[in-house]
Amino acid sequence: MITPLESRVLDANSEALGVPVKELMGNAGRAVADFLKDSYPGKKVMFVCGTGNNGGDGFAAALLMDPGSCKVALLKKASGIRTAEAREYYSVLECPIVPYSREELDWADVIVDCALGTGISGEVHEPYKGFIEAANGSGRTIISVDVPSGFGTGTAISPVATVTFYDMKTGMESGCGKVVVADIGIPEEASRYVGPGDMLRYPVPEPDSHKGRNGRLLVISGGPYFGAPVLASMSALRTGADLVHVCVPESVFDIVASSCPVAIGTRLPGDHLTSQSVDRLLEMSSRYDAVLIGPGLGDAQDTLDAVRAFVERCDRPMVIDADGLKAVRGMRLHDAVLTPHHGEFASLDDGSGIGSMSEKMDATILLKGREDMICHGKRCRINRTGNAGMTGGGTGDVLAGCTAALLSKGMAPFDAACLAAYICGSAGDRAFADKSYGLTAMDVLEEIPHVLRDGLR
Repeated sequence: MITPLESRVLDANSEALGVPVKELMGNAGRAVADFLKDSYPGKKVMFVCGTGNNGGDGFAAALLMDPGSCKVALLKKASGIRTAEAREYYSVLECPIVPYSREELDWADVIVDCALGTGISGEVHEPYKGFIEAANGSGRTIISVDVPSGFGTGTAISPVATVTFYDMKTGMESGCGKVVVADIGIPEEASRYVGPGDMLRYPVPEPDSHKGRNGRLLVISGGPYFGAPVLASMSALRTGADLVHVCVPESVFDIVASSCPVAIGTRLPGDHLTSQSVDRLLEMSSRYDAVLIGPGLGDAQDTLDAVRAFVERCDRPMVIDADGLKAVRGMRLHDAVLTPHHGEFASLDDGSGIGSMSEKMDATILLKGREDMICHGKRCRINRTGNAGMTGGGTGDVLAGCTAALLSKGMAPFDAACLAAYICGSAGDRAFADKSYGLTAMDVLEEIPHVLRDGLR
């Protein structure tokens, strides 16, 4: 079972893998037409279509029906059809095409609901609301395509059956009638590999957002090293976190503050993290949406003790990276992402492998490598972006900051880890195209906004 969002992600990833939307739409139309022919032979069928790809599925299905016994009713003007694929199927329809009206429903024995697909959220507006109410009150047989229009809202079609694609959508256990799941040719790789479709998961701010509503992140970092907190904090900001508060030992505070003036800074006593700071950090964490702990902390025993004490008591989603990983071996975590490279993972692994270890720790593990592997129990995906030029110091800090930013913006740990791996790898590929093997972590960092710009269009 998948969410409506995951359905859209799969469509976009399939296209990136070389399966065009037109082919998926054609396969969807065939599945709907076959169902109608088998279940309602000789009946008059009215396809009520919107201007999105759900309408396109209806156009593709109508093309395969007897044009003398079906019609297409458009809820909006044909000039508003949004995608080239839907327009193409619409342009070759052979059946009558009419503007939607309540009276047109009286002609039909079967109403095929192709008005709104998986992209709807919030309140249903006209003309869709009027169609849903009229269809539900018409006494006609209603078949929905992919999901009932208004699915998940307070105003939804009540079909006798729904022909859905690839897999059932979350919530389809009720209100959808009989559910028929059709294979429309989405490749297995579209779900196994992270791809450009996953950018649809990015939490785009609402137009009326204000400071702090789109991610507040606490970074606990540095001491022996000063570059790591700078890279991680800047990466989080470049990924779209509103506020980043970086806490570092006083020995490196000045250089971190001057290198990252857009972050809030707090001095911790000494030249490395100790248990003396744990209570203070826990109190601070209560005011933030997520925590990143580990980059540049070093592995002094009192630092590892402090990390473990903090992690045991912190109730915020967190990313644990670098030396922080040494402190959490054997711990049962929750809402956490661990970001080890292969050497660091070896110190966590008891020989059971990444899937089993992630399940035992109840954490998402993002194992960095030529192909990044992201696992939480039996749920595993692979990221293939990135290149051999990204082996230099600091790129892991950039990834940790990116992951933590997405956590702070409300993404679930597994999805945040997958998307961060894709974003950072894509940023690295852009940097490599310009700098080749001379790229640095700073180059990767500066490309993150460009990945967001192009991926969120």
